Amino acid sequence: MENSGAIQASLAGRYASALFDLARDGKGIDAVAASLTTLDSALGESTDLRRLFGSPLVSRDAAANAVKAVSGSLKLDPLTTNFLGVLAANRRLGQAGAVIAAFRQLAAAHRGEMTADVTSAHALTDGQVTALKSKLKARVGRDVAVNLRTDSALLGGLVVRLGSQLIDGSIRTRLNTLAHAMKG
Repeated sequence: MENSGAIQASLAGRYASALFDLARDGKGIDAVAASLTTLDSALGESTDLRRLFGSPLVSRDAAANAVKAVSGSLKLDPLTTNFLGVLAANRRLGQAGAVIAAFRQLAAAHRGEMTADVTSAHALTDGQVTALKSKLKARVGRDVAVNLRTDSALLGGLVVRLGSQLIDGSIRTRLNTLAHAMKG
């Protein structure tokens, strides 16, 4: 398994690489990935959880206790729970989002996939996700895992980040381009 130098160069990347190595050795990559997806969704939905993870005012003990409670309520696997405890002890909970993104890249590379971050104006149906994966696979020549997000500010269409490529087919961008062209 080849780790990207760029991933390992960042603080979050080093944490993600350590978590990935532990998950791989324990044959728990899929369980950790599922737990991290659950945590990422919870962070996206809960302002209080984001505040907890990002606040430098929360003590290490309080953060560790909160992580245990959150992990239990989200039913995270034990390795992810322990890892979050390490982040809390090291005052790095604010890096959780970046660690999740880096772990996803490592897991996708391990499976021979690329990861695409897809933002849409509305939630995509299963059929749309399958069609999108098929189109992206045809474009890059290998399987593509997608991380889905919604942003109503796009108005419609998709924004896809696939590695270093950005494919912006959103109505917002098209309207901005048209407005800029009309200004002359």
